[in-house]
Amino acid sequence: MSVSGSGVADKASPIASHKNHLLEESILPVVNTQRPITALGFVWIWVGIAVMIATFQLGANGITGVPLWQVVSVIFFANMVLALLMLLTADIGTEHGLSFSVYLRAPFGVYGTHFPSVFRGIVAAIWFGIQTYLGALALNGIFEYLTGFSNWAVWYGVFALVQVANTAMGIKAVERLAAIAAPAILAISIWMYFTLDVLAQTQGINIWRFVGEQDVTILTLFLANVAFWSTLAIDIPNITRFVKAPSGERRFFSRNKNVLLAQLLALPATQAWIALIGAVSFIAAGDWNPVTVIQGQGEGLSLIVLLVLVILAQWSTNNAANLIPAALAFVNAGAPKVSYPVAVAIAATVGTLFMPWAILDNLFSFLFSYGAYLSAIGGIMVSDYYFIRKRRLNVPHLYRERGQFHYLKGFNPAGIIAWLVAGSVAFFSGQWAFLLGFVLGALIYFAIMKLYVMKRFSQEECGDAPSDDYLGTSVDYNWVYDEASSSFLRLRSDELDTEASREDL
Repeated sequence: MSVSGSGVADKASPIASHKNHLLEESILPVVNTQRPITALGFVWIWVGIAVMIATFQLGANGITGVPLWQVVSVIFFANMVLALLMLLTADIGTEHGLSFSVYLRAPFGVYGTHFPSVFRGIVAAIWFGIQTYLGALALNGIFEYLTGFSNWAVWYGVFALVQVANTAMGIKAVERLAAIAAPAILAISIWMYFTLDVLAQTQGINIWRFVGEQDVTILTLFLANVAFWSTLAIDIPNITRFVKAPSGERRFFSRNKNVLLAQLLALPATQAWIALIGAVSFIAAGDWNPVTVIQGQGEGLSLIVLLVLVILAQWSTNNAANLIPAALAFVNAGAPKVSYPVAVAIAATVGTLFMPWAILDNLFSFLFSYGAYLSAIGGIMVSDYYFIRKRRLNVPHLYRERGQFHYLKGFNPAGIIAWLVAGSVAFFSGQWAFLLGFVLGALIYFAIMKLYVMKRFSQEECGDAPSDDYLGTSVDYNWVYDEASSSFLRLRSDELDTEASREDL
């Protein structure tokens, strides 16, 4: 094994460990033997994530001015574009086993990371509250029908506690829930579609020939759907670091083969399908929310089945898309005192304190408000990972307070400036917010890094001749933190302890 000037390729790379605020078990790199999620498991996770109440409204908004077949096609291809973008950031988890917040120490600095990561964490926590509120309403509906007892606040607390317990058990528990919930959700959604179609037919409406009269363009619909999952487009490494990956595989698509099926097929297909149901609901009853429409006409078993869909949909979305990202952001900010289970509980508390029942009335204003700044983070990540570092990363220094990512008193001016400027421009750019934020973030960050930061602060992995010493999965190496020596060991996959576990596994 070759040795770099910083000692990064040595077997041991020592870091200060006494009360190191950059270290906590759940934000350490995930090694090859700690990745339990299969291709099918990741598909189920994505199906569970994509089925959410807000997706119904995307389809309904489209049908007000575009034929149904075009709505479905545009939403499918918009999510294909987003999935390709997401594949770029997903490789951070595949290659290096890093979480979103820890990776941001590279483009933002060991202190600077807290601004974008906690921002994303709070957004995720608020979404947890929104989804839990919707699930609580469904639970309340079931028990009110069965017993006459009605108090959604009680069911909010119960539902929140169950989700927190499930997520705190680790990624395996999240995957197991998705494997149960996703097929059930799909089956119930098929029933919903035919129920709504029959409702439309009784009114003499052919859903495939219906066209609304509002001024909705295909471009507007496309851009809105590309921006919809901007949150997961940036922090998908939180999940992909646990997805099985072939060690020693340099080819990008082969290395990410277990990610491909979920992101390039499950996400677009599920998103288009659920949006279709929302559009059909609007055609049949003038209401974008099919749950409300069918609930108003249902009774007995059909009503209970419908509300079970709502509960499973919110639960499976919350685990992977909201609680995990929020918890890891809070662990990153509070390490080593804040553990993963504690951070999950903090995320749920924060989401509740923001009173999600009030935000729900202004859901899409909320979406566009934070989406602009998240898109800029995505551009910065892609620019840093592919164009500045060429996928190579000095991982031990991400956990070293005075290492190369300390920059200017712990902050990287390139990341901070690019984020604030690009995010602010995007915020005032209307429907183009996501694209402008992403592109400007990438360009501004690259320029400042090349013209200023890299001339003052050496980045070991950015030499003229890229070294394999800074690669991970693609060269069959893993970074393992050894508590005894307070060092990172760079080990081949066949040298790993196959019995080693972690609190978030």
